[in-house]
Amino acid sequence: MPDDFEYVTDDDNAPQLARRPRGKPWVRLLLAGLGVGFLVILGIAMWLNPYTADGNARTMATHTQLGLEPCSFVVITGKPCPACGMTTSFALLMHGDVSNSLKANWVGTLFCASLVPLAPWLILGAVRGRLWGVRNLELCSTMALSALLVLMMIRWVVLMLT
Repeated sequence: MPDDFEYVTDDDNAPQLARRPRGKPWVRLLLAGLGVGFLVILGIAMWLNPYTADGNARTMATHTQLGLEPCSFVVITGKPCPACGMTTSFALLMHGDVSNSLKANWVGTLFCASLVPLAPWLILGAVRGRLWGVRNLELCSTMALSALLVLMMIRWVVLMLT
């Protein structure tokens, strides 16, 4: 059965094939905005230089190339925060340096790798009016964000204990 159709029942409980409704305009704009935003993030990661002057891969602080301040948590405690190394891992992965990306922040590597197919999928969903393969966008996005946060906290706890 094509993805644009689903079975619904009429008043007599007889199944009928009906076209699925398209998303509301604000949902389509949100999907397009997220997809384009993720592509911009990936483009910035490609533009950043995740290597030191002597050619070694950085492990964090690549975000300072964007004019941002160093991580306050690191400045105050001397220890990395849960997101430390995220920008660096994105930049390293977008430069094809998978092993150093994993060393910088393995959660960032997984997150960046998931954005590569996610961005065009969101844009396609905006064009089609619905996401392919997703029936409940709220549940799907909540689970994805929760998984990201849990992985970040697991990585951070491991860093704090070692």
